[in-house]
Amino acid sequence: MIRSATVNDIPELRAMIRELAAYERAVEQARATEEQLREALFGEHPAAFALIAQDTGGAVGYALWFPRFSTWTGTRGMHLEDLYVRPQARGAGHGKALLAALAATCRRSGYDRFEWWVLAWNTPAIDVYESLGVELLDEWKVCRLSGAPLGELAAQTTAVVNPASEA
Repeated sequence: MIRSATVNDIPELRAMIRELAAYERAVEQARATEEQLREALFGEHPAAFALIAQDTGGAVGYALWFPRFSTWTGTRGMHLEDLYVRPQARGAGHGKALLAALAATCRRSGYDRFEWWVLAWNTPAIDVYESLGVELLDEWKVCRLSGAPLGELAAQTTAVVNPASEA
């Protein structure tokens, strides 16, 4: 079964986020607290949305996504931040069911694109995605600015025009 996450899912969701981070060999980077997740998913202005995959034993996976905008198409789209299925539940169709539910959300919302990243070494996931007809965009590189370099660049600003419009 696939369902929308509720505020009661926060502890389990955080646990699965840490499991995903461990699988991706970056557990030290998974620092989000339950309170941060609660605010991001269920606060006054949600930043993201989550679905839970569950079986008779409880939550076995999740998908966390947020809307994005394409200047090229002039339309909104969906960015899938996380897709995770616990090891003992893999191969039972939970990941595909989460992706199908997200694709349906895209269609209902009028979104033209559904995009996400996958680690180059994660061949089991890549194989599943390719079986669904996903187009892998090898020519693009992910750019990330954080920590001290983010602060250093931010310090170079001379003025912010219309700061009230920033969200």
